[in-house]
Amino acid sequence: MESPNQSTNQEFIFSAFPYSWEGSVICFVPLLFIYTFIVFGNLVIITVVQLNAHLHTPMYFFISALSFLEIWYTTSTIPKMLTSLLSEKKSISLNGCLLQMYFFHSTGISEVCLLTAMAFDRYLAICSPLHYPTIMTPRLCVQLTLSCCVCGFITPLPEIAWISTLPFCGSNHLEHIFCDFLPVLRLACTDPQAIIMIQVVDIVHAVEIIIAVMLIFLSYVGIVTVILRIQSADGRRKAFSTCVSHLTVFLLFFGSVALMYLRFSATYSLFWDTVIALAFAVLSPFFNPIIYSLRNKEIKEAIKKHWGQAKIFFHKTKDLK
Repeated sequence: MESPNQSTNQEFIFSAFPYSWEGSVICFVPLLFIYTFIVFGNLVIITVVQLNAHLHTPMYFFISALSFLEIWYTTSTIPKMLTSLLSEKKSISLNGCLLQMYFFHSTGISEVCLLTAMAFDRYLAICSPLHYPTIMTPRLCVQLTLSCCVCGFITPLPEIAWISTLPFCGSNHLEHIFCDFLPVLRLACTDPQAIIMIQVVDIVHAVEIIIAVMLIFLSYVGIVTVILRIQSADGRRKAFSTCVSHLTVFLLFFGSVALMYLRFSATYSLFWDTVIALAFAVLSPFFNPIIYSLRNKEIKEAIKKHWGQAKIFFHKTKDLK
């Protein structure tokens, strides 16, 4: 058995990537496009919310905070995926792997907490509209967002610290497209402690997901109850339209996360593991800017306004030349 000090110099080899040059290029091009779109799309949302005073509301504050987290959530994994696709070795050091796991899970948990806070915001806006402005103040929005980030960045620390002490022996082929708890733990020397801790990690992830889902579910039970009491169909439609984007993002993100982290003893093939991982690490962040821009009339109009202003500015600059 290797000592923990020896294991710190070990590299892991990602074995889920295609090894042929043609297959790597076929995967690289769309992944690069998706990552560029995620970063650009979320930066557009953040900029538009900041530049438009009428968007300085709790809902849009949370949307811009989510966009900020999405950029770092995807940056923790996708750039390394892109370099691995073009690299012959497709490796990552143990320290690099630990850092990737930490930032991926810390930003991911922060997003989970923020989506829960957004559900609470929608619940107050619809169920207590008269008290909403006095309850959901800018100060409370900042406090909730900071609390989500603190929770997100503290929660994975014990798991990361424990994994950093484990000895790794035998195969160093990581059957995944990025570093994640269970694939890495499978490469640790299999002693009873490691097996027990894998089960503990499963339970911790399950509790985190179930608590967030239950809180969001209870918020929407209250929201739906109030909406059904509204007499006019137009009033019901307007009330529910403010929740559609959040509900869509919630279902898309939590659906794929649940498949990955609520499996317990169930195992998937490498192909399905990769598909599920791509769903919540790449595709869900890809669709979020689309959902929050195309499904949101105010953001669409703000983007059109600034796009029109930019075109006028460039035309005037061109005429001056």
